[in-house]
Amino acid sequence: MEDRLARMRLMVGEKALKRLKKSHVLVAGCGAVGGYVIEALARAGIGHLTIIDNDTISPSNINRQLVALHSTLGKKKVEVMKKRVLDIAPDIEVDTRDILINAESVEDILSCQPDFVVDAIDSLNPKVCLIEALVKANIPFISSMGAAMKTRPELVRTAKMKDSYQCPLAAFIRKRLRRRNIPLDFPVVYSPEKPDKAHLKMPENTEQKSGRVRHEMGSLPTLTGIFGLISAQVVLDHFLSKK
Repeated sequence: MEDRLARMRLMVGEKALKRLKKSHVLVAGCGAVGGYVIEALARAGIGHLTIIDNDTISPSNINRQLVALHSTLGKKKVEVMKKRVLDIAPDIEVDTRDILINAESVEDILSCQPDFVVDAIDSLNPKVCLIEALVKANIPFISSMGAAMKTRPELVRTAKMKDSYQCPLAAFIRKRLRRRNIPLDFPVVYSPEKPDKAHLKMPENTEQKSGRVRHEMGSLPTLTGIFGLISAQVVLDHFLSKK
């Protein structure tokens, strides 16, 4: 009987499939971008996934997140994502961490010793914290930059962080990493499309607990999915390029 990896086997061969089966990938964030990363890696034959997210599913997630359905509203994203992954591939080892990534938690999070990490976090401080830890630990990774307010899928690409441009999120991250003397030669997925501020909504109540104004940014399901699938391809290329 044909197995679920038959088409992958035709593309990469049995030896490469065994390599993927032995690989451990940690995905930080399982929302709009991370969900597509996790799904692609599960379908491709990665044997061990660790999923990090501390958020619950809300109605505004439905337009772009694989875990977001009316039947999953209010549930933890990591729990829904794990159930989905095991429905795709029951033989995958899936670890979940319902935790916020910060300076206090990042060392513990990376103690699982992943072979590769995908940064699909959409919050600035946790993202910078994770990138810094990954660079210092010399763990291979790919970081997804901002997909919000982008509309042109043909412009999405990979580059070194220092070579990315026209991405506000990347600009903020570069500034903070330079202050910490972190090299900017790690890979990112980004788009050089100039963001359209017409897709930015200022909140009516700007008094936030964090003491800063939060903006709601428009996002297309197509663009976030492309960011995620390109990130997943970078992961596969990393393992498949090994002999």
